[in-house]
Amino acid sequence: MENKQNINAQEKQKLFAALWNVANDLRGAMTADNFRDYMLSFLFLRYLSENYEKEAQKILGSDFPNTENPLKTWCDENAADVPDFQEEMQRSLHYIIAPQYLWNNIYELARTQNAELLDTLQKAFKYIENESFESSLQGLFSEINLVSEKLGKDYTSRNAMLCKVISTLEESLSSFSKDYDILGDAYEYLIGQFAANAGQKAGEFYTPQNISTILSRIVILDNQDPTTGPRKSLENVLDFACGSGSLLLNVKKQMEAAGGKIGRIYGQEKNITTYNLARMNMLLHGVKDSEFQIFHGDTLTNDWPLLTEEDPSKQIHFEAIVANPPFSLKWSPKEETSQDKRFSNFDVAPKSAADFAFLLHGFNYLKDNGTMAIILPHGVLFRGGAEERIRTKLLQDDRIDCIIGLPSNLFFSTGIPVCIIVLKKCRSNKDVLFINAAELFEKGKKQNVLTEEHINTIVETYQYRNEVPRLSRKVSMEEIAENGYNLNITRYVSLAQQEVPIDLEAVHTKLSDINNRLIDAKAKHNAFLKELGVKEIE
Repeated sequence: MENKQNINAQEKQKLFAALWNVANDLRGAMTADNFRDYMLSFLFLRYLSENYEKEAQKILGSDFPNTENPLKTWCDENAADVPDFQEEMQRSLHYIIAPQYLWNNIYELARTQNAELLDTLQKAFKYIENESFESSLQGLFSEINLVSEKLGKDYTSRNAMLCKVISTLEESLSSFSKDYDILGDAYEYLIGQFAANAGQKAGEFYTPQNISTILSRIVILDNQDPTTGPRKSLENVLDFACGSGSLLLNVKKQMEAAGGKIGRIYGQEKNITTYNLARMNMLLHGVKDSEFQIFHGDTLTNDWPLLTEEDPSKQIHFEAIVANPPFSLKWSPKEETSQDKRFSNFDVAPKSAADFAFLLHGFNYLKDNGTMAIILPHGVLFRGGAEERIRTKLLQDDRIDCIIGLPSNLFFSTGIPVCIIVLKKCRSNKDVLFINAAELFEKGKKQNVLTEEHINTIVETYQYRNEVPRLSRKVSMEEIAENGYNLNITRYVSLAQQEVPIDLEAVHTKLSDINNRLIDAKAKHNAFLKELGVKEIE
C-alpha cells in the first residue's frame, strides 16, 4: 500500500509539472490569471466527461460500444432508450452530458483542427450550465470568453489556438494512470500555481494549503473537549469569503481523513470569477451539486437570502465556520448598520478596515456547539476605537478561545504576518490560549512554508492547550483586562531569548584561579631561565 501511495505521489508530481508546462508554453502574451480560466474549464469538462463515461459503462455493461465516441454510438443506435438512460445517469451521478459535448468529441475536433470546435465548445458550456445538472449552474463559464482577441484576432485564429491548447492538454494527460482520481488535485495545484504568479490578485481566491489545514483541523475537533479528537460528523460548514473553495474542501478532506463526514457545504463569494472556480472545484472533488451551495454575493451587505430569513424555524446556523477574508478592506457601513443583528451587540467596524465586520458576520451564524476559525491581520489584536470595543466585548462575553500568530510571508498576496482567531459561543475554558508560531517555518523561493511538523505542532498545541516556553501560554481574563484587552501576542508569549544571569562570585573565583596559575607558571619559567643563565622575566 505504501509503495502504491509513493508511486501515486510521484505520478501526481509529474502530472502537475506537465500541466504547468502546458500553461506556460501556450498562454503566450496572455496573463497567468486570464489563461487560468481556460485551462481550468477544460480540466473541468474533461473530469465531468470521464466520470460520465465510467458511470455509463457500469450502467450499460456489455452494451457499451467499443468505439472512439461510445456514448454517441449508443445514443444514435438506441434513441428510444436515451431518456431512461439519462434518468438513470441523473440519479447516480446527478448530471448528464449530451454525447457531442463530451471531452472525447471535443478533443477529436481539436486533434483534427476542425473549424467547428469553437462553436461546439460554446454550446457545450451553455448545455452544462443550463441542462446538465438538476440545480442550474447558471453562469458557470461566464468568465470564459471564447471570442476574446487574446485567443486570436478572428474566428479562424481563435479556433486554431483552442485546438492547440486542448490537443496539448489531452496529450499531456493521456499518459497518466486513470486508476485513481487525480484531476481534483491537479485543479488545486494549478489554482495554487496561478495564484503564485498572480501576486497581489491571489489574495482574492486562494489560501495556501498549509494554512487552510490548520483552520480545518481545528474546526473539526470536538467543541467542548478537543482532546477527544475530531467529531464523527459535522452537519454543515460555512466559508463566507470562500474564493475558489479550497478551504472548504480542506475541511471536508480533514473530516474524511479522520473517519467522519460533513452533511452540507456552504460558501459565499463576491468575485464572479472565483465564484465560478469554487463551483467547479466542488464538482471536481466529487461533491455533488446537492451537497453544496455557493452563493454569489456581498458578505458585508449580507445579501444571501439563506442567511437573512426572518422566520426563526428557517434560520440557519453552522457547526464549523472558516474564513480568510480580504485583509483590512475599506467598506461603507450605513447609519442603520448599527442595528444589523450581526453588529448590534458589539459595534460597527470602522470604514478603514472591515476585519471585525467579517468576523462578526461569521460569528452571528455560528451554532452554540460550533467552532469558528478566521485569518486576520495582527492589527485587530491591538487597534483602538470601535475595534477595541468589539474586541473587549468578545473577551468579556468569553467568546475568544485562542489566538495563533503565524510567520510572515506565507501568502501570495501579502508578506505581513497574520493571525488565526478561534471563537466559540460556549466554551469550557475560562482563559485564552496564545500560540506564537512566528518562528515555525521553512524559507521557500517566494513564500515561507509551514511543514507538516509545524502544522502538527500548532494544531496539537491548540488541541491539548499545551503551554510551551516561547511558543504558547494560557492567559487569564484578569491579565488580559489588566492589559486593556490588548491581544498583541508578544505581550503574552515573547520570543526574546532570556539572557543567562551572570554569577559574579563564580566569575571572580575563576579569574583568581587563572591568575594564581599564571603566577605559578611564571615562577617555573624563571627557574629554568636561571639555570640557563638567562635574565629572568619580571
